[in-house]
Amino acid sequence: MNRISTALTDPVLVAFAGLDLWLNLEDDSSYGLALGVLSCAVLPLRHRLPRAAFLLCLPGTLVQDILIAPVAALYTLAAHTRDRRLLTLYAVLFALTTAAPWPLTDFTGQERTWTLVTFVYMLAMATGPVLLSQLVQARRELRRQLAETEAAKEHERELHAQTVLARERARLAREMHDVVSHQVSLIAVQAGALQVTAADDGAREAAGTIRALSVDTLDELRTMVSLLRVSGGDTAELAPQPTLADLRRLVSRSGPDVALTGGLPHPDDVPAPAQRALYRTVQEALTNARKHAPGAAATVELWRDGVAYGVTITNSAPVRPALSLPSGHQGLVGLRERAELLGATLESGPCEDGGWRVRLCVPNRHG
Repeated sequence: MNRISTALTDPVLVAFAGLDLWLNLEDDSSYGLALGVLSCAVLPLRHRLPRAAFLLCLPGTLVQDILIAPVAALYTLAAHTRDRRLLTLYAVLFALTTAAPWPLTDFTGQERTWTLVTFVYMLAMATGPVLLSQLVQARRELRRQLAETEAAKEHERELHAQTVLARERARLAREMHDVVSHQVSLIAVQAGALQVTAADDGAREAAGTIRALSVDTLDELRTMVSLLRVSGGDTAELAPQPTLADLRRLVSRSGPDVALTGGLPHPDDVPAPAQRALYRTVQEALTNARKHAPGAAATVELWRDGVAYGVTITNSAPVRPALSLPSGHQGLVGLRERAELLGATLESGPCEDGGWRVRLCVPNRHG
């Protein structure tokens, strides 16, 4: 926008300076005309070379009765400095060249008086563009300082928000460590005791599964507590995230009624976010099956075709009534959010036999 305004104002300013020269021409010799034209022609240079443009205007101002060119050059020059001594020198040079008679040899006694009066008048006149340019410069600096102040305030607000967030994360980490981890530890201890003392093989196997799941849950909780206590959002993950290689272990610890079938592309061809989404989908689906369909058999089917790959988890109808367990109803919501980030689709719903089916379909980015 500034370049456009400069491209428009410079030709107009040169045209007005040329009109001023034509109307107030005093020396029509080739030498005088050349100096006058030079004063007008150098005006476009005043932005990049303000001092040179001003000094090149002075000879034309000395031999011709012109004002527009030197005033414009003085205004631009004053806008590039805050040195009062230099500004005073520029104003005096402007007044001297405009007040001095031409030729300089024509300097009679009466002419000296008028020259002095004209010099004082022109010196007073030079203060106009100088003060105006200083005002514009001060306004520009004030606008810049206000922008810097606003940016500093915005940065301070962001720091305050990060501090509040870090405090809240620390509080959540304490609650998870002091309450949830403690209770899960008790579950693991009780399950271990039951595994040792139970006479029934099925009870011992169930107790072993509960203990193994409790230990895994404790590991997950420790990881989450560590992540919550890390301040800042650009941190590396503190523990290895689940991959396709961990699916078999997850299924084996979910009970004897869970089967893993099928296969996926090579893990190197599946991005890490997709591997985590597949793992979390199986984990959530099997957890829901244990909670809402006790005793039901489940099948985890890994599949792939030419354009997509994914997993389908199907459980049969429950064989006994489900216990009333607390639930935040956020599991499937979180899975759908993961799927949307991958450009994948997540479907879940009842089956004809009374069971439940969850299917994650991930587009094959590798063709």
